[in-house]
Amino acid sequence: MATLLHGFRSKIEDSPANGEMKEQGLRILLVGADNSMIDIPNGTLKSAGYDVYAAGTWEAGLRTFQSVRPDLILQDLHLPDMDGKQVLQRLRERTSAPIIVVSVQREESEKIACLDHGADDYVTKPFAMGELLARLRAALRRVFGRTEVFQAGDLKLDFYRREVFIGTEKIKLTTTEYDLLKVLATDAGAMRTRYQLVHELWGTTQYQDVVHLLRVTVSNLRRKLEREAGIVRRIVTEPGVEYRLRADYDCASVAG
Repeated sequence: MATLLHGFRSKIEDSPANGEMKEQGLRILLVGADNSMIDIPNGTLKSAGYDVYAAGTWEAGLRTFQSVRPDLILQDLHLPDMDGKQVLQRLRERTSAPIIVVSVQREESEKIACLDHGADDYVTKPFAMGELLARLRAALRRVFGRTEVFQAGDLKLDFYRREVFIGTEKIKLTTTEYDLLKVLATDAGAMRTRYQLVHELWGTTQYQDVVHLLRVTVSNLRRKLEREAGIVRRIVTEPGVEYRLRADYDCASVAG
């Protein structure tokens, strides 16, 4: 039976209060044209152990988002190629990852508008890096606090480190393969249509454009997870347009 094991909360709460906690494996995307938004946080976040990716425009941010699939997004409202709230709304349509908005605007109405457009938090500039790190940790706690590890039989996903194991063997997956497995594991046992998966993985509703890529990704993921002959499939297809990850997987089960 699948289980979700706890642990991320304690790792954060037991960390030093001065922001020196290490967050290896967590990916943060910075979207903003202001140097104070990119350069200073970039170095500090890397020193704190985050994997940091930066983009100065919406177009660059979208490309980076699609290739990286960040765990958290830090977004400036001032961008040269699109209104900040529109960027926020488009990012929210593509991901459930926490989004923290940074802006010089202090008006309550602006903060409310950003929260209504999908922001998880709002930080005004200039800001202290200690406060920003604390807000990042709080946002990540809300996401990972209850679901650090997924396990079904001998299959284990460590969401915190973005690692996958079968037994004690670490399985190497591409970013898209891992993201697919994570989506299925988050709702293990439930069916997810190809349309839903296309939207969650690639942020598009143009189903026909990428459905073949989804089929290839599923096939490659199955090949890496189901190498033993005769083993019951971990990823089930029903009835040809939907997928689910077996939550009742027993590593001793074989096809009958």
